[in-house]
Amino acid sequence: MSKTVEFFFDLGSPATYLAYTQLPKICKQTDSQLIYRPMLLGGVFKATGNASPITVPAKGRYMFQDLDRYAKRYGVPLKFNPNFPINTLMLMRAVTGMQLRHSERFQAFIDCLFHALWVEGRSLDDPATVAAVLTQNGFDPNDVLALTADENVKAALKENTEEAVQRGVFGAPSMFVGSQLFFGQDRLDFVLEALRAQ
Repeated sequence: MSKTVEFFFDLGSPATYLAYTQLPKICKQTDSQLIYRPMLLGGVFKATGNASPITVPAKGRYMFQDLDRYAKRYGVPLKFNPNFPINTLMLMRAVTGMQLRHSERFQAFIDCLFHALWVEGRSLDDPATVAAVLTQNGFDPNDVLALTADENVKAALKENTEEAVQRGVFGAPSMFVGSQLFFGQDRLDFVLEALRAQ
């Protein structure tokens, strides 16, 4: 399997959640491999001078209406998280740590966190809520917390974020097929076309 999609993502983005629900299907259709690349969206925004659409009230309102339309089109649940925007530094360190140290549980880990954020609307910038979600899904919160303090894990997330910026990423989700960058869950049709053309 030589065709790949690199998926630069941050859990705190609802558009990223929608892309996450669709990319595995696209990869299956095209016999491609999905490569998860955790990054810190706040770091990307800072490096590129970008900001969340929510910072512009009219744009933020429209964004959630539009995301709701796409969720209906995709047939997936999406709930506006009342805690948005969420500081995802610890979450994304945990995701990076799980990918590095426990890759066999990585998919289940991001599944439970995406679900908690964008289906249940849970407050995952609250440590007690995070601990409850992890416990409910068979993860030891203390083990996960230890991962977030690991210097190699911190460095890996920082490197992923810096690489994303160097390659032209300015927001999430961002997908690469070869050297081609596709930004936004509403560009998945172009991702599919690029994979089919390879």
